[in-house]
Amino acid sequence: MKNRFDLIIFDWDGTLIDSIDWIATCLQKAGEVCQCGIPDYQAAKDVIGLSIHKAMQALFPGQDDAMIERLVACYSREYFSKTISPEDLFPGVYEMLGQLRSEGFQLAVATGKTRAGLDEALAHTGTGHLFEVTRCADETASKPDPRMLHEIMAHVGVDKSRTLMIGDSIHDLQMAQNAQIASIGLSCGAHAEDFLQQYSPLCCLQQPTQLLDIIDNG
Repeated sequence: MKNRFDLIIFDWDGTLIDSIDWIATCLQKAGEVCQCGIPDYQAAKDVIGLSIHKAMQALFPGQDDAMIERLVACYSREYFSKTISPEDLFPGVYEMLGQLRSEGFQLAVATGKTRAGLDEALAHTGTGHLFEVTRCADETASKPDPRMLHEIMAHVGVDKSRTLMIGDSIHDLQMAQNAQIASIGLSCGAHAEDFLQQYSPLCCLQQPTQLLDIIDNG
């Protein structure tokens, strides 16, 4: 597989960083504080990967725009109350990214996070320099719209046939399918393997660092 791809695009939450539990908890807290009800834990996990506004609309259907904005604001306060550190990355991720770069791959991030959220995460994990380009949901279309993937590929000048998407949610893999690029699913985040397989990934892995074996030996 090493000679098949030039560009590897990663989702962030649940793919490179172990953050799904925290995000789901913050989504639940927003519903509680805004008196909109506390969503089920799996329901909160299911919307991770969407833009925060789309996530709130899915979790709290029927709420007007003003309440959605309140929910987003409450979620953001709760989320940013925790400082991210390199220890929040899945084990071996930093080294994996460095190895992939040394082997000549261009790396990128396509995330449902806001730009502020991703920039903070990149800074606090020391990973920003490892990526050629990043795209966030508040500066382009939300997943599963393929626009952010098209923008990344255009930025680095790599064709879709040479691009691979790595993600832990159905939103990631559906976006890859919509962009007509290959994907690999990760079952360490928002969705289990049986859900991810619906979108025909090349394979599903349990941990991100298993990607190295697939790339080198696949």
